[in-house]
Amino acid sequence: MARKVEEQLDGLTRLRETPPEEALPALRKALSDRVNLVVAKAARIAAGRQLQALLPDLLQAFSRLFEDPVRRDPQCWGKTALAAALKDLGFSESAPYLCGLRHRQMEPVWGGEADTAENLRGTCLLALVACPDVERGEALRCFVDALTERAHTIRIEAARALGQMAGDEGALVLRLKARLGDESGEVMGQVFDSLLAIEGAGALPFVAGFIKHADERGEEAALALGSSRLVEAFDVLRQAWDAARDRQFRAVLLRAISLSRLDRAFDWLVKLVREGRLADATAAVEALALHSASQEIRAQVKVAAEGREPELMAEFQKRFPR
Repeated sequence: MARKVEEQLDGLTRLRETPPEEALPALRKALSDRVNLVVAKAARIAAGRQLQALLPDLLQAFSRLFEDPVRRDPQCWGKTALAAALKDLGFSESAPYLCGLRHRQMEPVWGGEADTAENLRGTCLLALVACPDVERGEALRCFVDALTERAHTIRIEAARALGQMAGDEGALVLRLKARLGDESGEVMGQVFDSLLAIEGAGALPFVAGFIKHADERGEEAALALGSSRLVEAFDVLRQAWDAARDRQFRAVLLRAISLSRLDRAFDWLVKLVREGRLADATAAVEALALHSASQEIRAQVKVAAEGREPELMAEFQKRFPR
């Protein structure tokens, strides 16, 4: 049995390159297969090749796998791949996504049970953003509920979805979540990213308030400010770096400045390599190494580090290998 499934999966791999008229019948057959791994792979290939003609088959397979789901689709691999394929193919009717969002699939694990539908719910959350048949209030309720899910991956997708929805309601929810906090740094990072995506420079004072503290929330806020690439964020991060005393937090602030990709940020970091204290110069080299593929930045950092302490040149050679 296992060998047969492996052969089926290998056969599907070849469909990535075959002409559509040959791939479509084989993918239709695979989407109706009783093995969820085969269905999942067929769905991914259909999405990757943008085969819109398979949308009815994807929907039928998605519905089928909710019948006796633990037996037909252990680990929810099939339904998750199908939901992602529908989303990637631009299917924008909400019914299947709402079905996936409500689904819980408890399966036995060592010592008890575990919900294997968490990735499915996260996928459906993001897909719901593009569904015009869902009222805004209903969608926002789904996202707010998801922010309280046990799985941090779903809370991340909920914060991301709120950012894509835009609007004052989403921003207010994200501000509240930021104040309440989360045990996951990844969730907090996405909350700050989404808030900055909605409000732009208007969110700077709020997010900047979190980088006054050298804790995980402060680190995530700093990285979100850098990733926003807002011109005003550089000054906020630089002032925070001047005031910070914790060595690890100062290094995070330098990475955030580097993430901004602003010319003035690069110039300041290179100057720090050239003129700063050894510890600061070393941290600046590490931050600039985020762009080690750039020959221009490599050349600037090398010139700035030359003639300084041997430890700094060693750090440069480590972070900017040829």
